[in-house]
Amino acid sequence: MKKAALDKRDWIAGLEKGLAILEAFDSEHARMTPTQAAALTGLSRTAARRYLLTLESLGYVYTDGRLFGLTPRVLRVGWSYFDSARLPRTVQPYLQQLSASTNESAYVSVLDDWELVVIARNGVSRVMTTGFVLGARVPAPLISPGVVLLAHHEDQAAVAAWLESVVLPPYTPHTMTTKARLREKIEQARADGYALIEQQLQLGVRGIAVPLRNRHGEVIAALSTNMPIGEESADAALKRVLPHLQETAIAMLNVL
Repeated sequence: MKKAALDKRDWIAGLEKGLAILEAFDSEHARMTPTQAAALTGLSRTAARRYLLTLESLGYVYTDGRLFGLTPRVLRVGWSYFDSARLPRTVQPYLQQLSASTNESAYVSVLDDWELVVIARNGVSRVMTTGFVLGARVPAPLISPGVVLLAHHEDQAAVAAWLESVVLPPYTPHTMTTKARLREKIEQARADGYALIEQQLQLGVRGIAVPLRNRHGEVIAALSTNMPIGEESADAALKRVLPHLQETAIAMLNVL
């Protein structure tokens, strides 16, 4: 659902800039100087330094006197979502049943901009790791729930505009790196009502996903499973898993 524009009188610029500083930290910028943080956020060096020092005082970052890095306290913000949001708590019993019936890990994921975020999961024990941790963020085109959500996005013009600008780096030899191929996959998922994606992010891994709708028929998330490919064909995996995904998605209609 599209957000209404906020009245400028209600906008707190300082909060926006402070959050921008926190979001600037990633695997490539695990520790930063104020100058580096300023370059990433568009702030002046002086402003970036003040925000970093404030965040240090609040316990969200630490510093050695030159470089700043995040502390575990930032996890409070993220985990507050899992503790308070209704959707992850509502779907958990259904994921447990789905895992039991398929013997595969089950997930519910949502889009945040053009990244997929895992908001609920139920795993199975395997020697081979084929899954994602709670809160994992993945580029949407790389896994089946991301393709499903792109296919059922409420603003297809925005999806088309994003596809025009996005860069599709290869994570495996099988990763779709052409926009035409990705468009075909999205259109196929929209027509089929499900997506099957193989070895886009991790070799030897297959994912199958279906859209998850609320009682009003709106697609609010994706329901998916991940599995090792092994010797099972894609058709065999679909016949084994897809009916369980579809039945679970239908069962959730009245509670979402």
